[in-house]
Amino acid sequence: MSSTNDTGVVAGPAPARTTHTRRFRGLVGTGLVAALAAVVATTLAAALAQGVGVDFEIPDGGETIPLSGFAVVTGFFSVVGIVIAAAFHRWSARPARRFVWAALSLTAVSLVPPLISGANTATIAALLGLHLVPAAVMIPTLARSLRTRTD
Repeated sequence: MSSTNDTGVVAGPAPARTTHTRRFRGLVGTGLVAALAAVVATTLAAALAQGVGVDFEIPDGGETIPLSGFAVVTGFFSVVGIVIAAAFHRWSARPARRFVWAALSLTAVSLVPPLISGANTATIAALLGLHLVPAAVMIPTLARSLRTRTD
């Protein structure tokens, strides 16, 4: 007995909307994995800095930044970076290039608060480094993902 599936429906190319949605989900998925990596790397780097004697005490208020604080702030701003990348993916003709410039500019701005915090030199140096760790993870990963998804 032979069976044929002769419904008369011809499969064509997937609609552009589906492709765009798939690319967007891929960007967000890649970004979330990178965000997790950035959180882990930053928290480990902060723990290492504490292990060698950096106190992370900010004189204005006298509080010490806890390790969980590094994780939460890194996670939050990594998600902000993903949102910015998604916006460039949606509305820019050159999303990777524009994202890199925006991310590098925001990273440079983020270096100002540690410099004016009034903390000791070791804390300032560690905080500056801890701003660069997640940037070194997130920016290249999202830029590469944007290039892959728009080429």
